[in-house]
Amino acid sequence: MTQLKDNTRTHIEVEAKDLPLYCPMPDMLKWNAHPRVVIPVGTTGEALCPYCGTHYVLKGGPAGHGH
Repeated sequence: MTQLKDNTRTHIEVEAKDLPLYCPMPDMLKWNAHPRVVIPVGTTGEALCPYCGTHYVLKGGPAGHGH
């Protein structure tokens, strides 16, 4: 059984495997606390949820755009 994460933290590090990222994340205790919203963390490497203010940071920063 998967352990649910406490959603009282305001800073969460995520990995590329978590993209596309939504808040609340499915493994949070209060997954239905507000409407599900896309968090554009892949663009700048970090973003805030407009509902709960959780600060998401992408480990390794934003993806590079190679040519």
